[in-house]
Amino acid sequence: MLSYCTNVHPAEDLDGVRAQLAEHAAPIRKKLDVDVLGVGLWLAADVAEQLSADPGAVRGLKSELDGLGLAAVTFNAFPHRGFHDPVVKHRVYEPRWTEPQRLHHTLRCAEILAALLPEGGRGSISTLPLGWRTPWTTRDEDAARRNLDRAAAGLRELEDRTGRRVRLAVEPEPGCLLDTVADALAWLPGCDTDYIGLCLDTCHLAVSFADPAATVRAITGSGVDVVKVQASAALHVDDPAAARGELARYAEPRYLHQVRERTAEGVRCCDDLPQAFDELPGTGPWRVHFHVPVHWAAEGPVRPTTDVLRDALAALADPLPDVEVETYTWNVLPEPPEDLADGIAAELRFTRRLLDERSTR
Repeated sequence: MLSYCTNVHPAEDLDGVRAQLAEHAAPIRKKLDVDVLGVGLWLAADVAEQLSADPGAVRGLKSELDGLGLAAVTFNAFPHRGFHDPVVKHRVYEPRWTEPQRLHHTLRCAEILAALLPEGGRGSISTLPLGWRTPWTTRDEDAARRNLDRAAAGLRELEDRTGRRVRLAVEPEPGCLLDTVADALAWLPGCDTDYIGLCLDTCHLAVSFADPAATVRAITGSGVDVVKVQASAALHVDDPAAARGELARYAEPRYLHQVRERTAEGVRCCDDLPQAFDELPGTGPWRVHFHVPVHWAAEGPVRPTTDVLRDALAALADPLPDVEVETYTWNVLPEPPEDLADGIAAELRFTRRLLDERSTR
């Protein structure tokens, strides 16, 4: 089921989650004129703890979702808390998979998702690619392996107990331990791939300058499943020197915006957009980790990497995994929308068209 990720909404308590469903998700469903809208829930750590301790509250949330015509089909457990703080940056990668808090939060989310899934549904949970790349030691490597093994064992036990399968989707991201899909494919086969697979974020894929169709072919031959697709778009600019003024409008203080430049010698890297202006040569095209609306039809030097999203979806085999539109940056865009629901509905219509085009090929 196609869904959108609710991490775009700043809610870090249960009342806030309920409010965002009623005030945002339900109006989006009505704008789309569909009987049921998929939502990819983001539950901050405190909300997940509250729900996991109160089965009645989970049943109440399920009832509210049903009444609003919403279906929770996937969770985004990458951000732990504070995702809409004034400055997030590197803190979004904490706690790492080396720490018990990450394991605990993920299994709490899985328990809740299993209870919210539609009858006969499967579930997916996207998570961070181990952590930021530094610091990292062999001891960290061993700890991350152990915790992911424990996560897989917990998901297996959850399925045995509830009959609901929830799988973990590790999401490569520029600058992290698993920076690219290739990094993830080298690491993940050591996990229990019945319960741990890949989250293919098409913004992150674009930033890496990887060929989307070739990447999907590599995944297909790896023994690792794409458990979830995050339909998203990065910024692309052919001439960053000429477009510096336009690019600078996206250098906002809340989130990290990794930059990659393609040169004749290979891809050069910078960890955030403000530094990229000084640290990268600016002679080749740039891709910037800034999730812009996937339907955006920009005119000018800066454009979205919609072609990467289209080509990645076209290359995936049936049955498709969960597809979740994840544009969490609406509120930090240079020109935020007057009506957020209109914007998200337009993204979902656009992504649905891409999926329909795919089915006719």
